[in-house]
Amino acid sequence: MTTTPTPTTDDAPSPPAPAPAQGKGAWSTLRPLVLRLHFYAGVLVAPFLLVAALTGLLYAASFQAEKIVYDHELTVPVGDRELPVSEQVAAARAAHPDGEITAVRPSPEPGATTRVLLSGIPGVDPGHTLAVFVDPYTAKVRGELEQYGSTGALPLRTWIDEFHRDLHLGEPGRLYSEFAASWLWVIACGGLVLWFSRRRTQRKLRGTTGRRRTLGLHGGVGAWVALGFVFLSATGLTWSAYAGAHIGDLRTALGQETPAVSAAAGEHAGHGVAGGAGGDAAHGVGLDRVLAAARAEGLGNPVEIVPPADEGSAYVVQQIQRSWQTKQDAVAVDPATGQVTDVLRFEDFPVLAKLTRWGIDLHTGSLFGLVNQIALMLLALSLILLILWGYRMWWQRGRGSAFGRPIPRGAWQQVPPQVLVPLLALVAVLGYFVPLLGIPLAAFLAVDIVLGEIAHRRGRRTYGPASR
Repeated sequence: MTTTPTPTTDDAPSPPAPAPAQGKGAWSTLRPLVLRLHFYAGVLVAPFLLVAALTGLLYAASFQAEKIVYDHELTVPVGDRELPVSEQVAAARAAHPDGEITAVRPSPEPGATTRVLLSGIPGVDPGHTLAVFVDPYTAKVRGELEQYGSTGALPLRTWIDEFHRDLHLGEPGRLYSEFAASWLWVIACGGLVLWFSRRRTQRKLRGTTGRRRTLGLHGGVGAWVALGFVFLSATGLTWSAYAGAHIGDLRTALGQETPAVSAAAGEHAGHGVAGGAGGDAAHGVGLDRVLAAARAEGLGNPVEIVPPADEGSAYVVQQIQRSWQTKQDAVAVDPATGQVTDVLRFEDFPVLAKLTRWGIDLHTGSLFGLVNQIALMLLALSLILLILWGYRMWWQRGRGSAFGRPIPRGAWQQVPPQVLVPLLALVAVLGYFVPLLGIPLAAFLAVDIVLGEIAHRRGRRTYGPASR
């Protein structure tokens, strides 16, 4: 992230930028440019990355914390047999007659409670639901908590999730996380290239002290975790505000959208359908027959049952397991007959839809459970250490009494046109699809050029060699 002192600085005169040496390889001319980008991106983006790493660390730990904090609502003593789902829902409705049932999540395993999800409850965030927890063996209500998202996040994890995503600032706050994700892969790849371009003897840590030791720690750890950072960056961008929209458009153009089961009911929809008023989920044949029909199609736990939205709609039963093996099969069941009207298998998803699902679940710590969450915590800790080491190197470059000088300007002038032009085209394309990378980079270049011109007019050229 930083470099050793150089003979020329922004505050001292230096000779004009030297012409590219004849016979130089492409990398020898590109390295100063990569070094300058890595340095400035690290210095300016690191505070945002530090916040993302700290909040991401908390989020990875929140899955296990949630189980401890809400143990009373989530677990019950294992009984002899589970009661019908309809009886459990009736108990939840008796305790909470307000609102409408938007979904039911039957107990996924022995000793786990059933969740009845209600919307339109006063005091509950409109984007959230109220989860009523019911003992599947006794139909006693164990409690109720606000729930968010398809992973069923409860208040603790929801608060941390929103803190990580937008710092509780809403849509404007999402810009911070997208900005961090947009630049993380650039910093990681630049650092990886710079580290392995050093001679092997310069990468040794043993016997080193001072700035060289800090650089060894920074580069060595960074090399081990760089691919993890690139993955976090790529998957984080898939559901970001701007880059995520471009990714969605690309998937649509390629026919790789995530499919959905058809919720249109059969020809008997609206005829002889009992109940359904007030959002009580007792539409037609009822929850028990609907669940049995889904089981007959091979939908094992955990599942979520969504009642019909209107008289022309069917029940939708979908598997909600995000861990490996992923279970995302879904069926639609006619409320009048109890017959399955549509089936969707995860194995039939388009390739990009599957990769997106797995990528997001791996990013959030769901795919491989505790192992996944520990790996994310280690990545977050690594990023925190790398940022601190980076700033320490910058301080040590100033001889330990002040931060060192910035990397000199003019590196781009030494890049041959046959390399620079394609590179600029690639940056332009990336900047379009990832605007929070492209716009700040363009702004930095513009400011840098203006400052360079001002320095030039004052007789303080700012070009010079850079090393690390």
